[in-house]
Amino acid sequence: MWHVADTTKPILEALAGRRPERTPVWFMRQAGRSLPEYREARGDTAMLEACLTPELAAELTLQPVRRYGVDAAIFYSDIMTPLKLAGVGVEIARGRGPVFDSPVRTASDVRDLLAHKVEDWSLIEQAASIVARELEGSSTTLLGFAGAPFTLASYIIQGGPSKDHLAARSFMRAEPEAWAELASWCADISAGFLAAQVRGGAQGVQLFDSWAGSLAPAVYEDHALPYSARALQALAGTPRIHFAVGAAHLLELMARPADALGIDWRIGLSEAAARVPGKPLQGNLDPAVLFLEDDAVAAEVRAVLDAGAAAPAHIFNLGHGVPPNADPAKLQHVVDLVHEGKAE
Repeated sequence: MWHVADTTKPILEALAGRRPERTPVWFMRQAGRSLPEYREARGDTAMLEACLTPELAAELTLQPVRRYGVDAAIFYSDIMTPLKLAGVGVEIARGRGPVFDSPVRTASDVRDLLAHKVEDWSLIEQAASIVARELEGSSTTLLGFAGAPFTLASYIIQGGPSKDHLAARSFMRAEPEAWAELASWCADISAGFLAAQVRGGAQGVQLFDSWAGSLAPAVYEDHALPYSARALQALAGTPRIHFAVGAAHLLELMARPADALGIDWRIGLSEAAARVPGKPLQGNLDPAVLFLEDDAVAAEVRAVLDAGAAAPAHIFNLGHGVPPNADPAKLQHVVDLVHEGKAE
């Protein structure tokens, strides 16, 4: 563990393996469609355009901090943003997700993709610096955000969202050298994206792997982990959270290159703490709980807080992102309960 210079920020304390006076809390996808102010500010602006408009991206990052009093502002962006900056033909289709003009299907396609580089990260740095200035002197931490290489590569190969990622899982076996080149490119572009956010003022980062849970442990260890480790190791010296969805079977592997581990709702925090001893944990309230009555929410929050006590330190979060139809009042209720340290 490193020494944290600013001990007034609960998230940095927790990421260093220490327990602050109160459990810190933030939510993945806390900025987004669940907030009326988000819908008003973004309007008809396309997703990637919003991510690359510094003043708007900063405003969307800050909205949930102002509303909820959460302990982290997660940088408002999309995992496709660095690809867009690199000149890759990708857009976010409403109701579908990322769609690519030219999916990568062959080794030759990979070589063509490798020619794409990000020449200028200034829009990302500007957005992060606006947020950092707004948060200066507060106890709230700006966290950077990027997609993990396996998830990026899966989208690039598939050309869009997929339920089973068969194309990527096949490509990595059929074309191992081309896969290594593609995954390394993805790792470097995610690392560059995170580094730009850190230069702008982010004090911690999270690498988010949407699809790693589809891999068997041996396949993950051989074909995905080395590239997530490459991205995270490029941020050495900055607190690093590693999170994947549906990846309870991968926890020990995912913990290797990370300072803290994000846990989804499919495994209890106490079990996770036993499997990765010494690691601060983040999570892991089931997002479905946000649709329950307040007393039931309180009981579920208490259970997560109790389970989180098994780890050296605990950052309260959902086990995945905030659903777009979640009631902001429920999220506020959760924040208040966590900060009070009790759920009754």
